[in-house]
Amino acid sequence: MPQSNAVLHPIAAAVALTLLHAGASAQAPAAEGGLTTVTVTAERRLENIRDVPSAVSSLQGETLEVLNSGGQDIRQLAGRVPSLNIESSFGRAFPRFYIRGIGNTDFDLNASQPVSLVFDDVVQENPILKGFPVFDLASIEVLNGPRGTLFGRNSPAGVVRFESAKPVRKFEAYGLATVGSDRMFNLEGMVNAPLGDAAALRVSLQSQNRDDWVRNTRGAPTAELEGYNDNAARVQLLVAPMKDLSVLLNVHARDLKGSARVFRANIIKLGTNDLVDGFDPKKVSQDGINSQDVRTMGGSVRLRWDLGAMALSSITGYESVESFSRGDIDGGFGAVFLGPGNFGPGFIPFDAESADGLPKHRQFTQEFRLESTGKGALQWIAGLYYFDESLNIDSFNYSSVGGNTRNGYATQQQDNTAWAVYGTVKLDVSDRVQLRGGLRYTKDEKDFVADRIQAPPFSPTFIGRRTATTSATNTSADFSASYALGKTSNVYARVATGFRAPSIQGRLLFGDTLSVAKSETVTSYEAGYKADLLNRRARVAFNVFSYEIKDQQLTAVGGAANFNQLVNAAKTTGNGAEFDVKLLPTDRLLLSLSGSINKTKIKDPNLRVDACGSGCTVLDPIVVPVNPAVGKFAPTVSINGNSLPQAPETTLAFTARYSVPVAGGELYVLTDWTYRSKINFFLYESVEFTGKPLTEGGLRVGYGFGNGKYEAAAFVRNLTNQVRAVGGIDFNNLTGFINEPRTFGVSLKASF
Repeated sequence: MPQSNAVLHPIAAAVALTLLHAGASAQAPAAEGGLTTVTVTAERRLENIRDVPSAVSSLQGETLEVLNSGGQDIRQLAGRVPSLNIESSFGRAFPRFYIRGIGNTDFDLNASQPVSLVFDDVVQENPILKGFPVFDLASIEVLNGPRGTLFGRNSPAGVVRFESAKPVRKFEAYGLATVGSDRMFNLEGMVNAPLGDAAALRVSLQSQNRDDWVRNTRGAPTAELEGYNDNAARVQLLVAPMKDLSVLLNVHARDLKGSARVFRANIIKLGTNDLVDGFDPKKVSQDGINSQDVRTMGGSVRLRWDLGAMALSSITGYESVESFSRGDIDGGFGAVFLGPGNFGPGFIPFDAESADGLPKHRQFTQEFRLESTGKGALQWIAGLYYFDESLNIDSFNYSSVGGNTRNGYATQQQDNTAWAVYGTVKLDVSDRVQLRGGLRYTKDEKDFVADRIQAPPFSPTFIGRRTATTSATNTSADFSASYALGKTSNVYARVATGFRAPSIQGRLLFGDTLSVAKSETVTSYEAGYKADLLNRRARVAFNVFSYEIKDQQLTAVGGAANFNQLVNAAKTTGNGAEFDVKLLPTDRLLLSLSGSINKTKIKDPNLRVDACGSGCTVLDPIVVPVNPAVGKFAPTVSINGNSLPQAPETTLAFTARYSVPVAGGELYVLTDWTYRSKINFFLYESVEFTGKPLTEGGLRVGYGFGNGKYEAAAFVRNLTNQVRAVGGIDFNNLTGFINEPRTFGVSLKASF
């Protein structure tokens, strides 16, 4: 850790796009050039994104480099495509993904998420794995809606796919260096070299570094926070011993050292969701130790063998994680029982300092996929899949007021195996009509053990070992139909189902019981329109969707203790619209605008949770529990009718890039903006824990020269320096954490 000191409604957009399509044939011929064709593998085949009958977005090229400018982690992707949100209460280590409002606020290290992240064809199941840095990528694809058929369990909300740039049989390389505010220093590089006629090697590296920029006014035990040293590498070897056979080996690793999430005591003004008067993002006053250490290592072997009329693919993956994250959860110092002047900022009823670690983790996956390769009207894919994961979790509690000594320790162990068989078909009924369908059968099993080794003061009883097992099966289906309106436009309809396997939680430091959530299932309906217009100078996509989740797994966090409780909601509904527009008015100006509307609602009149134990203003109906707990100080409320947490109703993203030729090179200006509406931090609704709308913008000015081999640029991220609480801790006081502040810097890139 470093030690040195403008809004467009989607419905209006749909009307505009319809008019644009109707008049496209009357437009004058476009000037030379057009939008680059975007290809994706959303359905495990390489296709034009326009032809995929579902909501798919793609980020690649310069877009990814711009977003990486300030050294941000994977959360930078939030809002960049319709209906995608990403947040974390662990900082850079543990991103939580949400698509169309569906996600999981659970902060346990074995938490399952309904958004699956797939990196180079290997699922990254553990939430720590999902935070692997973004560098030297060919593309990022975001697939909205259930993906149970091709991607399996734990993808009822959708899938985020990362695809690394692959080795090629020619020499190429690049280096990128960035310096900026808070002594930011980032390096990224790649070398690709051919190894004879049948092999190629690609080595990619990234190092992101920033000094601590938050000062602890108490000085100790952790004097400065929010810095990091985040290093990652990827080595790929492509071998093609025969014309029809190729093998791609991939080894990757990450080493992160820095701050855990910085929680800030009583930063929310009671009765409002405003930050307190005089709030200073660069200062805290804490008595806890803050640290974070993450190491990941993994590899994969991808084989493809062309057998003539069909091709066989084998994907073998292995991932492992070691992590430890410790933080001051109450966000302040002292406690009220120490007397006046011995606690703050604001009211601190008791000290809370804890840590969670993954001392042992491994994940093994194997997939075999057979697919047709002909150009006939009927194409198909069939596959087998196996997943095996084992992990151990350590949970610690410390006494901040007692010298940061450990006074509680509990362990968890979980083993998870799953297997599946699946198949899909695509049929060209005519030149205009295409049908697709698929099925997947999955079986998932978990074994869970938890022990309280050292009983903390608030749970002093040794309760013995707690165990739980789950076993579930599911058949997911996907069916779509598309109709070509012309050579460059089509409409489609899709119905799909998906499921999330049962989950188990048991933080025995903070409670005496385990909680088990049964499987959730989702059925989704979607209809949309996609087109390339104006001689490929405009690309549009628009869709409407509706879904229903049965037995949705939800996580009730906080309340009267720092405890996660899994619950199932009888029904949750969601509906909305999404759009994505790209326009090239001239060869020098590129514009893009995307957005979404998501309306979600929990429908379960019998579902009740504990609200905040910190005296917040609760908006939900308070109910009297049948068996109130002794000493209970968090009200029990009904959440029937509430929207899902971390689910903004509206998101928008806008980018504009303008370039001019200058002195044998290109000078460009690029700006990008995202907006999301207000969010609930938790399942219940309260005034204080309702996040305000957030707008963030970036600006980049660059000059490319030397036939595109070199580029110098200056940038600013979070241009307006808008500061918002983006999450909270609700069991102790009005603690919150904030978004990234404004950063700026310069970069130089050289390609060879």
